[in-house]
Amino acid sequence: MFSGTVLIIDDEDKLRSLLARILSLEGFSVTEAATGKAGLKKLEHDEFQVVLCDVKLPDINGIELTQKIKSLYPSTEVIVLTAYGTIADGVKAIKHGAFDYITKGDDNDKIIPLVNRAIEKAKLQNRIHNLEIQIGNKYSFESIIGISTQFKEVISLARKVSATDTTVLLSGETGTGKEVFAQAIHYNGKRQNKNFVAVNCSALGKEILESELFGYKAGAFTGATKDKKGLFEEATEGTIFLDEISEMDITLQAKLLRVLETSEFIKVGDTKPTKVNVRIIAATNRDLENEVENATFRSDLYYRLAVFQLHLPSLRNRIKDIEPLAIHFLRLFSEKVNKPVPEMTPGFIEKLKTYQWKGNIRELKNVIERAVILTDTNQLTTDNLPADILLLHTTTASALDLASIEKQHILKILTLTKGNKTEAARLLNIGLTTLYRKLEEYKIS
Repeated sequence: MFSGTVLIIDDEDKLRSLLARILSLEGFSVTEAATGKAGLKKLEHDEFQVVLCDVKLPDINGIELTQKIKSLYPSTEVIVLTAYGTIADGVKAIKHGAFDYITKGDDNDKIIPLVNRAIEKAKLQNRIHNLEIQIGNKYSFESIIGISTQFKEVISLARKVSATDTTVLLSGETGTGKEVFAQAIHYNGKRQNKNFVAVNCSALGKEILESELFGYKAGAFTGATKDKKGLFEEATEGTIFLDEISEMDITLQAKLLRVLETSEFIKVGDTKPTKVNVRIIAATNRDLENEVENATFRSDLYYRLAVFQLHLPSLRNRIKDIEPLAIHFLRLFSEKVNKPVPEMTPGFIEKLKTYQWKGNIRELKNVIERAVILTDTNQLTTDNLPADILLLHTTTASALDLASIEKQHILKILTLTKGNKTEAARLLNIGLTTLYRKLEEYKIS
């Protein structure tokens, strides 16, 4: 059974061979090197999870070699081999990044558990490294889909501000991807390895939101039996994303303003300020300037938040982006429901492009998911679209009288719903009994 990869660097041939044999019998893949230079050459060409390194080598000190290995290969763990008189060097090596040290001549049974622990740590480090790469790919600006000129301009501005600590205000209709941009700004900036904390300001009442954002001291209110950290503390050194900032109570806005101005706040029930170092990205689907004029949003807070403002265009103003977005969601949901990726017919695409998309990207995503589930063929056709989208494309009968127009409209709705009168009544926004009366009046069977 394969247990892991180990490189032994030691100029004592007999000891090196003995260690190699012991480790090989335990299932480890072992490579040997007699000098530090030879060991580094091996590391250049092959990946090792653990390096067993003598502290006294003919060409380099083991502590210096440990530093080099950890600098070049952070996921590789180093175990230093020391003689009885050089244990202090082993301790020093740990301070410079070594996993542990073991004294030559100790019971050889000790080496196996130690290497196993080092292997487990190396595997964990590797998983974390791969996860960081995946997160970087997932939240990269390249992963944000859009080819329209105005959208590319927004991405270009977001890239520039991501390299700074500047407060950002994202505006745009619901569903335009404000949180996606907030994540990209965070994960492509210098705080990328720290927490990204998102909070929806419209989802919580004033008191609960205050406690969630700033935390509280034990005894601050009934049920507060111990101190609680707030989301600002959780996000320290990282980024906090305040979604739907316009919904925040105006008294809470004053507390947020203090954080922006002084990087500190007072917890509920506390008397001393808490210092934080956090980047703030806020988002809104409202016009905050109008909110300021209506006295529902503080002007001083608005100007603090709007240091760098990005407006995300609605999908109906990004017609070029509809097809590539639809293709992306098509692949995503085909994989999710384990279906071959179907082809979108020209008619299907055309109707997507001419729809108004009040729910923006989020609505398009839902429509594609529904279409993928409904289709029984290798194509997505207009039959797979919701009636609401198809209604946009019905032909008006302006030359007819009002009764004829109503009759024609009801017939079209019944065609769309395949005769389902309950669904037809819903789309017509009338009661079911009213629909039956009109069917009788217009002699529609």
